[in-house]
Amino acid sequence: MKTRADWIRAVLAACALLAVTAPAAAAGRDHDRHGRHSENNPLVIGHRGASGYLPEHTLESYALAIRLGADYVEPDLVATKDGHLIARHEPNITLTTDVRSKFPQRETTKTVDGVEETGFFASDFMLKEIKTLRARQTFPGRSKRFDDRFKIPTLSEVIELVQRESKRRDRRIGIYPETKHPTFHQGLGLALEGRLVRILDRYDLDKRKSPVFIQSFEQSNLKRLNRMTDVRLVQLVDAFDVDANGVLIYLPPFDRPYDWTVSGDPELLARTFGFFATDEGLEEISTYADGIGPWKKYIVSTNAANNTLPPTDLIDRAHDHGLLIHTWTFRSEQSQLANQYMGNPINEYLQFYELGIDGVFSDFPDHAFTARELFWEDWFRED
Repeated sequence: MKTRADWIRAVLAACALLAVTAPAAAAGRDHDRHGRHSENNPLVIGHRGASGYLPEHTLESYALAIRLGADYVEPDLVATKDGHLIARHEPNITLTTDVRSKFPQRETTKTVDGVEETGFFASDFMLKEIKTLRARQTFPGRSKRFDDRFKIPTLSEVIELVQRESKRRDRRIGIYPETKHPTFHQGLGLALEGRLVRILDRYDLDKRKSPVFIQSFEQSNLKRLNRMTDVRLVQLVDAFDVDANGVLIYLPPFDRPYDWTVSGDPELLARTFGFFATDEGLEEISTYADGIGPWKKYIVSTNAANNTLPPTDLIDRAHDHGLLIHTWTFRSEQSQLANQYMGNPINEYLQFYELGIDGVFSDFPDHAFTARELFWEDWFRED
C-alpha cells in the first residue's frame, strides 16, 4: 500500500532545514519532532485508562485519564462470541471481571499463543452477557475499592467518550487500540482487523491525520492493517525479562511475535523480538508501520541491584529510520522504580523525555503530564 516511513523522512528533511535557524529547544506543546502541529510531544498515553487509580479498560478509567492530562487512551481489544470488539487486556477475562460469580459453568480451557489457560474467555460470551459483568482491579497493592462497579465497554463506546471529551475540552484526544492475540482470534473465526477498520471508518477515524494509533505485537497483523487503513501503526516489542546484569531475556511466549512462531518460516523462527531493535529490524518495520513500541527496558534497563544501566541508542536509531517511538509501562509504586529515581516517578519520566522519547504509556497519566510540564519549561534546560 505504501512505505510509511517515506512521508516521515520527507518531513524530517524539511524540519532539518528549519532547524538551522531555530533555537535548540525541545519539542513542546502542539509541535512534535515530525513537524505535525496537532499533537503534543512527548505524548501522554493513558495505559488502559488511568489504571493506577481505577479498574482498567472502563469508561470511568478512560475519562479519568483524560481529566488527568492524557493525550491518548489505550483500549486493548478482544472479540466477543458475536463479533463485538470490547476493551479487555486479555481474551481470558477471569481476573479482570466478576465473571466467575455470574457464569461459573462457562469455565473452560483454551490455548492462547501456545500456552494453555483455564478460565473464562470473552469469545464464549455474547455482548449482552458481557454487559452484565463488572470490572476489577488486578494490579497488586492497588485499591480494590471500585471493584464490581463499572461495566465493560465496547470500542464504539470508548470512541464516543473520547470524541465527547475532545469536543468538550477543545483539545485533541485520541485512541490507541491494541489488537490482542490476532492469531488466536483468527483461529476462532473472529479476526480483529476488519472489525476494527470498519468501526474506525464509521467514526471518521480512518485517515493518517486521525487521532489514532493501532499497535500490535504480531507483525502479520500490522501488515494486513497497512493494506486496509491509512491510520498510523506501531510495532510492539516485548521480552520475557532481564537477567541479573540487565540483559534482555527471550522465553516463550514472550520470545517472538506469535505469528512468527506458527509461521514455519525458518528465518522468522530464528528471530526474537530483539530483531526489531536492530537497524535491519527497524528498517523492516518502516515498510509497514509508523512507529515502534518497545518495553522500556530496551531503552533503560536495570540490573539485579535495581540500578539503571546506561541508556541504549534505540530512540535515536528509531528516529534515523523515520519511526516514532513510544514506550511502556510507567508505574509510580515504589516497587516499580529503580534506585536512581529516588522514589519519585517524575525522575523516570524526565530521563526518558530528555532521551527524546515520543510518547509514554502510563498507569498514572497525571504523573506523566506533570513531568512533561516541567520538561517543557525553558528553565528546565538552564545550567
